[in-house]
Amino acid sequence: MSEYQQFLQERDRIDFLLQNEYKIKKITENLSGAFVEFEKKKHHKDESEYATIHITTPEARKYFSVILIKQQTEDA
Repeated sequence: MSEYQQFLQERDRIDFLLQNEYKIKKITENLSGAFVEFEKKKHHKDESEYATIHITTPEARKYFSVILIKQQTEDA
């Protein structure tokens, strides 16, 4: 699989979580990429759902960085 195809898959996974009301909660970077933890708050309870994606392509890392910046400006 080409790196571009891998980026598209990673972007689609990120977009899927965002469309389902998840927000980026935590990012852990290492030499093998970045682990992005998403959180979805439940409206009726104090509970949350979590999902983690391993991002390996530089383009996908840039993509979630832009989303994180937008998310922070919306919350401010």
